[in-house]
Amino acid sequence: MQRSNHGRGSAWRRWAGALGFAVAGAWAATAADAPDRTTEVRLVWPPAPAVARIAYERSITGPASVGVRASSLGRLGAWVSGAPATAPDLVKPFGLALDESDNVCITDPGAGAVCFYDQGRKHWDRWTQAGGRAWEAPVAVARRDGVFYVADAGWGRVVAFRQPERLLLSFTNGLTRPSGLALLGGHLYVADAAGHRIVAFDLAGQPWREFGRRGTGPGEFNYPTHLAATPDGRLLVTDSLNNRIEVFDAEGKFLQSWGEAGDTPGHFARPKGAAVDSLGHVYVLDALADNLQLFDATGQLLLVVGGNGAAPGQFWMPAGIAITRKNEIWVADACNHRLQVFQYLDAP
Repeated sequence: MQRSNHGRGSAWRRWAGALGFAVAGAWAATAADAPDRTTEVRLVWPPAPAVARIAYERSITGPASVGVRASSLGRLGAWVSGAPATAPDLVKPFGLALDESDNVCITDPGAGAVCFYDQGRKHWDRWTQAGGRAWEAPVAVARRDGVFYVADAGWGRVVAFRQPERLLLSFTNGLTRPSGLALLGGHLYVADAAGHRIVAFDLAGQPWREFGRRGTGPGEFNYPTHLAATPDGRLLVTDSLNNRIEVFDAEGKFLQSWGEAGDTPGHFARPKGAAVDSLGHVYVLDALADNLQLFDATGQLLLVVGGNGAAPGQFWMPAGIAITRKNEIWVADACNHRLQVFQYLDAP
């Protein structure tokens, strides 16, 4: 396992001391062990007496669960036509991204749909096609300046649009199975899972550079699936079948990696989405272990959240993650047909 040369700061040491790195306790602190939320006891990790760092906030199954209702005209039209008055619930949410205003972009390959939840306006859009063509397997999404970028693994293509009726861009450029997207600087990075590489494009869809090949060495991949840009300009790559996270600079220079196969805390069974909060903590979802693992910037395990199940704070094949500027953590809990929202709790 390779790590960066940067030492941990005092904040990390204080946190580690407060938690006592009681990872075994955190591993066991699933929602099944926690009090029911109806008792008004907050579901947190790690459990008492350790200082709580992550709190469960809510679950979202579709527009109705966030208070989005159709307009009166829309409800009348739905009644006349027999169509649902609001967009259907999520079926198998997979990819998550946030725009500059922390609005939520969702891919739902189980429904063949892409959704957009404008949190400020309480508005929910849902699209089942783009450019007149039905989605096959929309798996990744990103948004900037009002432009949506969507990777459809079935199409083997990335498209960009403001409104799905009219595409701004549509390109393959040799991509075989695009599976992850991230906007970093003036470029769009695409994880080409079956090509075992990362390809970066400018925002006009022209190739800029690519890096990686199949292998197990530094900077090599075995089905990379998810990408995330960090606040300080690095790129996180979920190297799924190598059971690790790799970190690169914006030009594709390998910086560090951590992780290996295993079923104990700090190991991965099938890592998926990854994200970084404003304090530099790295969050990694594991689809087979059904948990969310929290690391420091050097790859040191700090905390494990969740376990298999359908209760609040439990997961079934979690896939996508995105973190707001206020360190609210959104997770696509795919086979539980929902999003779960958590909050990182600052030290008192």
